[in-house]
Amino acid sequence: MDSPEPRRKLKTFKLRDDVISEHHRKLKTVKLSPLRQFPTVRSVFYFFCFFLFFFIIFRRHPTTSFQRVVELSRFSKLSTYKFDSDRVLSKFNELTQFKIESRVSFPDHILLIGTAIDAAVRNSNQFECVYRSNFSNLDLGDDVIKGVNDGGDDVTKGMNVLSVDEYGDNRLLVRCALPPVNFSAPVGIRRRGLTGLTVGLGDDKPLNTWENLAYEAVLDGNTAVVFVKGISHRQGKESDPRQFRCHFGLGEYMITSRAITAAQEVVRCALPRSMVMRPEKACGVRATVSFRMPRVHGRVNHVLVPSVAKIPGSVFSPKVKQHELCVCTMLWNQAHSIREWITYHSWLGVEKWFVYDNNSDDEIKTVIEDLDFEGYNVSRHVWPWIKTQEAGFSHCAIRAQSECNWVSFMDVDEFYYFPYNPVSGFPAQGSLRTLVSNFTTSSSIGEIRTSCHSFGPSGLTSRPKQGVTVGYTCRLQSPERHKSIIRPDALDMNLMNVVHHFHLRKGFTFIDLPQNTAIINHYKYQVWEVFRAKFYRRVATYVADWKDNQNEGSRDRAPGLGTEPIEPPDWRLQFCEVWDTGLRDFVLANLGDVTSGVLPWDRSM
Repeated sequence: MDSPEPRRKLKTFKLRDDVISEHHRKLKTVKLSPLRQFPTVRSVFYFFCFFLFFFIIFRRHPTTSFQRVVELSRFSKLSTYKFDSDRVLSKFNELTQFKIESRVSFPDHILLIGTAIDAAVRNSNQFECVYRSNFSNLDLGDDVIKGVNDGGDDVTKGMNVLSVDEYGDNRLLVRCALPPVNFSAPVGIRRRGLTGLTVGLGDDKPLNTWENLAYEAVLDGNTAVVFVKGISHRQGKESDPRQFRCHFGLGEYMITSRAITAAQEVVRCALPRSMVMRPEKACGVRATVSFRMPRVHGRVNHVLVPSVAKIPGSVFSPKVKQHELCVCTMLWNQAHSIREWITYHSWLGVEKWFVYDNNSDDEIKTVIEDLDFEGYNVSRHVWPWIKTQEAGFSHCAIRAQSECNWVSFMDVDEFYYFPYNPVSGFPAQGSLRTLVSNFTTSSSIGEIRTSCHSFGPSGLTSRPKQGVTVGYTCRLQSPERHKSIIRPDALDMNLMNVVHHFHLRKGFTFIDLPQNTAIINHYKYQVWEVFRAKFYRRVATYVADWKDNQNEGSRDRAPGLGTEPIEPPDWRLQFCEVWDTGLRDFVLANLGDVTSGVLPWDRSM
């Protein structure tokens, strides 16, 4: 018979075996299904979407240097659009090199101001302006694209870009037509054919109106000159500078300084000390002014003028003057006549040309580039601001002061003429430069004024083939107005001018040239096809446009013409009182080719 101790041990072993068997049984009953060993389909889908989202974000936004707004077509459009991802991303990357900074509304167009690195954006033929409307239910035409933007319905329409121009330091101007009915001002540009991709401002910044805007700024010594529209409507009158303040920068980082002078649209500001010590700090800084409002309940309020003006990186620093005589002009669509004007006056001694292009849409840029390549030393300055000739001339005076002893301000249809002298004969080459150099050492002469004779169509009905100096030979009897050649260092600090002459600093005066010494032939009333272009817009600030019913008896208007661009029956015979062939004879005798007689500006031969 077994002893009690062995029986107890055996019983303990059996119990342990039973416990182990039960544990194994339970393990078998809770064994996981093979499918539960892997993530669910929903988890995989979420992971894939998360990865795709970040891939797209980093693919489209490799840097943060440029703001990009993407407008995607409705999904209903995708079925009919052949989507080429490589093509779209390539074109989108080109577009994103253009960042719009500001928009300005003019009476006849909208101006987009931005920066551009990619040269492809400079080709206006490849892009279109984009307009936005919230009227998604309207039937707005086949060229309207409906999409989703910022969580709501968005309707966009593309229209051709009017022009693209380089402007200042790596800035670009894009001109767009006024918005069509039911659409807002343009919000950006896009490449033609890529209707879902728009680069621009959206609506996050205001549309500036031209009537109230700081539009240009430039350094001048220890001051900054700011050009502002809407602060003064008085021609030839200086304003009290104490009612203005100058501001540099944006928002909370704005630095304020005092205004030194204020006249017409020009405010000269004291430069903040930090910019005086380090002028490079001023480059690219936005500048504007504020003006004081009348007291209300004893409080004085200043109203800040919106600004698109930035101080350029190129500072016109003083240096040894390289040229005795320069010319500054402002023009619009004068590609057909500028070659004759520059070639002729270069023969008379003009050494450098500052051409302010006021929104031309002809071939003026190409013509100027050709003339400069030929050695005429011509520079084109884009000046998009309409009816600001006086301000443009003030700006040019600052630019020219470091290079030129004398600067002539005149139009492309005005030609200096030295009448035949019985003693000295015809003027020699460089005569105009020689004339002004006689006054360079004068301590009191700061301006040389020359009278103008106004010429009429002279019986012609089409453009003269040999140029205006040869074709127009009949004029009015008495001279009208004058034009000036000035010394930039003799100008008053306020830079005030009335186009024909400037205000001079104390101690300087002007001299009137006798008409038998020099005269300006002003080919003002040319054949009708040329003259009617004046009805588009005048460039001077304080001169009424031809279509305005104002000052119709002024010498700035065509007597008896009225306000409509309708050719009078006897236009070719008007403004003809004296036949004057002096300049024609001089040009044919001295500037024509000795063999063929072809004049240097005649490109048809």
